Amino acid sequence: MEMSITSPELWQAALDLMQTHLGKHQFDTWLLPCKAVSLQGQTMYILAATEFNRNWLENNYTGIVQKALSTVAGRDLDIKFVSNKDDIPTIQPVAERGQDDSALGLNPRYVFDSFVIGESNRFAHAAALAVAEAPGRAYNPLFIYGGVGLGKTHLMHAIGHFALSRFPKKRVLYLSCEKFTNDFIASIQQRKTTEFRARYRSIDLLLIDDIQFLAGKEQTQEEFFHTFNALHGANKQIIISSDRPPKEIATLEDRLRSRFEWGLITDIQPPDLETRVAILCQKAEQENFRVPLELMAYIAARIHSNIRELEGALIRIMAYVAFSKRQVTKELIDEVLKGLFPQEKQRAVTVDDIKKAVATHYGLKLDDLTAKKRTRLVTHPRQVAMYLCRKLTSASLPRIGEEFGGRDHTTVIHACERVETDIARDAGLAKIIKEIEQKLLTQS
Repeated sequence: MEMSITSPELWQAALDLMQTHLGKHQFDTWLLPCKAVSLQGQTMYILAATEFNRNWLENNYTGIVQKALSTVAGRDLDIKFVSNKDDIPTIQPVAERGQDDSALGLNPRYVFDSFVIGESNRFAHAAALAVAEAPGRAYNPLFIYGGVGLGKTHLMHAIGHFALSRFPKKRVLYLSCEKFTNDFIASIQQRKTTEFRARYRSIDLLLIDDIQFLAGKEQTQEEFFHTFNALHGANKQIIISSDRPPKEIATLEDRLRSRFEWGLITDIQPPDLETRVAILCQKAEQENFRVPLELMAYIAARIHSNIRELEGALIRIMAYVAFSKRQVTKELIDEVLKGLFPQEKQRAVTVDDIKKAVATHYGLKLDDLTAKKRTRLVTHPRQVAMYLCRKLTSASLPRIGEEFGGRDHTTVIHACERVETDIARDAGLAKIIKEIEQKLLTQS
């Protein structure tokens, strides 16, 4: 699965590279304050803190910055330092392209051929392919969920590309839930809701990413509910992605939740070691970067959270090798990845760890957290513990409920929502939870 790297990610990789070749004072004074704000074609626009800084950077650092960015990007890039965002030429936004652009929003690199199949994603891949081959007839809607960086977006784009190759006249639209929300809000402000509805309800294949961000947005949920009904009723295909299954999306209206469950729900799990190695090998082959298989396995064994971090680690190694002219060895890999993923050194936080930490902080017995007591002295710490379990572990909502006296998943959802609301209102509580969290993450 190829990773689509954003301007900030490219800039961060370039900064990491340049930091190893420049003095700390030079780096901190001139480069660290800069921000990459736009990549247009072959040119990266970098925002300097002041006009003086821009001029100094242009005269003294253009060469090294250009070399570092080109190295991490894997292609030649030009750079332009600016001190004001207004100096950056604007690009016509995707939403303003001509109506004939049926492939609106699709990334050309995300296709089925570049998707690495393993046990963790085999079923999701098969379901995606079935939908692409017969839009509106196979599974409608198709709901794909899983953690960040596991390939959900790749599969969605692949569905769009494949469907267009088979049915070129179909209107295909990929967008994020945030984009749908923003478009809807803009249509209200501009009094163009009729045009908004006409546009979204004329789509033949709608791919909407990160649907969990509908949670709590009552008016947007109402609009999406009617959009869903209009499309589904006309046998138009709907594909949805989320970081969790429908039943675990807090504050989602029941009528939407039930519609998301009408079709097929499939998940993508973190890739196993063999799949991670295959992903690294594919990426290295694309970049014409030769690394022995045993070293690919060594990298894959160290990074297992998601594909984005896995590919990011390989890009970092490639850039370091290009700059230092050294051979790839275990020692070099350790050197380059040291500190990049500090979570590797942390023992995984468990539900039991959280229960003990919360009970200790609030002066309770462990049994108090699982008992049927409903006094504020017990229910509040229990809700905090459930919230931390949802945030710091991979335990499902039903599993968390079971760990706290056999409570159901809706109780856990309510607890998490309550704590999130309290955190927003109470800086003291936010500080307490942060302290407990830090202790859990830094425990030996």
